[in-house]
Amino acid sequence: MADFTLDDLISCYRSGVFPMSDARDDEYLFLVDPPMRGILPLDGFHLSSRLARTVRNTGFTVRVDTAFNRVIELCAESAADRDSTWISHAIQDLYEALFARGLAHSVEVWDGDRLVGGLYGVAIGGAFFGESMVSRATDASKIALVHLVARLKAGGYKLLDCQFLTDHLRQFGVIEIPRDDYKLKLADALTVEGDFYDLAATATGKGVLQVVTQTS
Repeated sequence: MADFTLDDLISCYRSGVFPMSDARDDEYLFLVDPPMRGILPLDGFHLSSRLARTVRNTGFTVRVDTAFNRVIELCAESAADRDSTWISHAIQDLYEALFARGLAHSVEVWDGDRLVGGLYGVAIGGAFFGESMVSRATDASKIALVHLVARLKAGGYKLLDCQFLTDHLRQFGVIEIPRDDYKLKLADALTVEGDFYDLAATATGKGVLQVVTQTS
């Protein structure tokens, strides 16, 4: 871990691999390059009518990059469906350094002053690498995902990497593609420069839905 630098991490993402650990207090990390990769085609995002209504009418507030470290810590907490996390303290330190460099972002869902969900990931060129999402209130992580997709579409991103395909992600249109196909898409995405802030921080649910439902 001591020999693994922030520049090493950036190089890993640019080459299509990402780090994980076995536990929160694990001092070691390993690199993952799965043979099949989960991606969410931005024009293929599946938005149910129920979720659209929730995004439009929610009483939650959605913010961007105001509590990056708190989102990671919430994602790393133990939950009913898992006792441990792959987000070690060492990995968290690396992502917070990426955030300080402007290469990582969070989408946060707030109920007043309480953080109730969100997601975070790494942004390089026109690729966004989703790392983890969390919900402590009904639909909080789903709302964050809708806002993320809108932000990526507005900002000219070409790739949303979800790492692995799960049943939960499948409902949003996440598909699985072979490693070689993924790396071709990644190389193409790295030729452009996405703008994570092209969409206003004050974008309403209605405005976000308009972006999400636009087709290229």
